[in-house]
Amino acid sequence: MRQRAIWSAVLVVGLALAGCGSASDSGKSTSSDGKLVVWDWKSGEPFAKSYLDKAKADFKKKHADVEVEFVAQPFDQYYTLLGAAIQSGKGPDVMLFNGGGQIRDRVDALVPIDDYVAEDRQRLAGWEAFAKDGKTYAAPVTLQGYPIYYNKEIYRKANLDPASPATTWDKFVADCAAIAKAGSKCFALGNKEGVGIQFWLSSLGSTTLTAAEYDAWIAGKRDWNSPNVKRIFQTWKEAGDRKMNSDGANSTAMFNDSFALFQSGKAAHVMGLMSDVGHWQDFNEFLTPEKLGVMKAPVVTAGTTPSLPYDGGIGYAVAKWTKDPKVAADLVRSLSSADALKAFYADAGAIAADTTIDVSQAGPAVATIVGELKSGKPALHVALSSKTLDLMGRLSQQLLSGSITVDEVVKQLAASDQAG
Repeated sequence: MRQRAIWSAVLVVGLALAGCGSASDSGKSTSSDGKLVVWDWKSGEPFAKSYLDKAKADFKKKHADVEVEFVAQPFDQYYTLLGAAIQSGKGPDVMLFNGGGQIRDRVDALVPIDDYVAEDRQRLAGWEAFAKDGKTYAAPVTLQGYPIYYNKEIYRKANLDPASPATTWDKFVADCAAIAKAGSKCFALGNKEGVGIQFWLSSLGSTTLTAAEYDAWIAGKRDWNSPNVKRIFQTWKEAGDRKMNSDGANSTAMFNDSFALFQSGKAAHVMGLMSDVGHWQDFNEFLTPEKLGVMKAPVVTAGTTPSLPYDGGIGYAVAKWTKDPKVAADLVRSLSSADALKAFYADAGAIAADTTIDVSQAGPAVATIVGELKSGKPALHVALSSKTLDLMGRLSQQLLSGSITVDEVVKQLAASDQAG
């Protein structure tokens, strides 16, 4: 298993950038003309102004004569548009990626940046999610993890102890029955995009797979026929069959309808994020810090130990066709610079890759999350290819609708995973 550094995590927001072009802009690389074009799906968010100002100021110190243009693309079309740019061999100089399969599947179009970011290695964490075959292709800006949040007020209404959430799956199922009797759903689930199963897989992975199975999964040696792997998908089906989920999960968007269900008190739990959206600060808008809890995953397989699944969340990469990779890499470094990330501390809530900023005053939920980072493990779904993730999303919807069996699901996923 990969070694994990011990650090203090940081509060920042994920890559929202003001002052950007529209999604219809051509976004052609023009670095040779003293201009760099950046694509992302977060540009224009008002809470990012201070971050953008700091990043621009840092870059300007190195390249005063280079203009930077940010082009915001819609997230639901982002990788399709990016794929078209890659196929044509021209597009933005710098682009935003999710860690894991989305960037690993596209490294042929990217420049390895190891030589450019050596000075940032110790300060930033989460590099592994942006690496393939020993080379790094993006600098992490956020850490992304999948904590299970719960509403302490709903626990009280169900006569459950909010200070002691269930530690085993059987007890959790029983608590969910009590929550249902009190008038709430157990889980807020949005699986319209097929993303819900990704969170489920990673959130319950450490308490369902043995430690050896977990490490083998991350290393690419996945046994899809393992009873414990099947058990993860069985719990997914069980939650649906027992009506533990919010109604209409397959027609509910995770972003942000399912999170709204949790925020509004209609469900007791949500497998959320620790960065960007669907996270503690979002929830604090409606749930005060005293009402918001973070629990460890309940143990499904006896003898397992719960751990927080997390990796590098989102980061910027350099396109292979950029005219001057060094200049583009300098912009990547500015976008992950200490001052830029610190600027988000007061403005938004996300756990960032920067290891130097104190978050001790951020509240109990963040304290719990940060406390679990030291023993955290890579998220299981991040190790899968984007093709396998897409298939898993479709199959998860069929599992919830009852039109496929767990055995058929793992059979198809094994074939996809082995195909690469």
